[in-house]
Amino acid sequence: MKTGTSGHILLMLALATLMAAGGIVSAATTTGEDVALRFAVLGDAEPKPEPEFPNLAAAVDDINDLAEQQRIDFVAGIGDIPHDGTMVQYRNVTPELQRLTLPFYPIMGNEEHTSTEERFLTFATRWNEGDPAIDSTRYVLDTEEVALIFASPDHGRDFDDEGVDWILTKLEEAAPKPALLFVHGAPTGIYPENPDKGITHERFGTVTEQPNLAAVISGDLHMDMDRTNHSKRVDGVHYLHIPPLERTKIPDESRHNPMFRVFAVTRDGHVEVTTYQVGLDAPLERHDYRFELPAGNPE
Repeated sequence: MKTGTSGHILLMLALATLMAAGGIVSAATTTGEDVALRFAVLGDAEPKPEPEFPNLAAAVDDINDLAEQQRIDFVAGIGDIPHDGTMVQYRNVTPELQRLTLPFYPIMGNEEHTSTEERFLTFATRWNEGDPAIDSTRYVLDTEEVALIFASPDHGRDFDDEGVDWILTKLEEAAPKPALLFVHGAPTGIYPENPDKGITHERFGTVTEQPNLAAVISGDLHMDMDRTNHSKRVDGVHYLHIPPLERTKIPDESRHNPMFRVFAVTRDGHVEVTTYQVGLDAPLERHDYRFELPAGNPE
């Protein structure tokens, strides 16, 4: 797996460019606190049987509209965009993701791993039309208030020693600054709705024990936000599920309401998470979630 530093540097430069251009500036949340960073997160798509992405396309429209109303700095992807990593799925989703008016920072999921890392990196850069160029499956966006660690799995939805060591190194390098970790699947057992599906590596517990790890942001399970416990704190770490865009699986497939989530990091060390249902103007208050970043946040 590639872990090259060039992708990290390019992404940091892209973020710095946004700052210089006024892309990251002070803003007020509904509680009046200054926002240092705000980003949207898209969940699993991987449609089947047809390689069509109507809900992802609608979410792109909604995020573009939202970005005209309030500052949003970028969009993250939690993996599993193309089913089976096929070329037809990659090709069909590309023009939709290229319509995003914001930088898009994706990671791989088990569906992308059905194909190759090279294919993912080619299309991830294409989704941004080359700016930023995504040349690594793992990278870090470093901001003043928080480090954002994007860690694609080494295979499927799981990690090898190399991947765990990389995450630990990035957490240690960021410390004492708080960090948000983006992975495709959460550690097994976090979501009892499907407790056996997720990260099983025996040393991943060392990652979640790091004092500056604030939250793990994941998808994979395709959970219905209205019928599952999607946001929680376990042993001091917050776990935030990103709902699926094209297909709901848990607790069943009887109902599907495509949604995406927006994270706002405030300058006083809070994170506010709001959830939007595709096609609706206002966030769903019932899914609001708020937590504090760990102590050690730099002044």
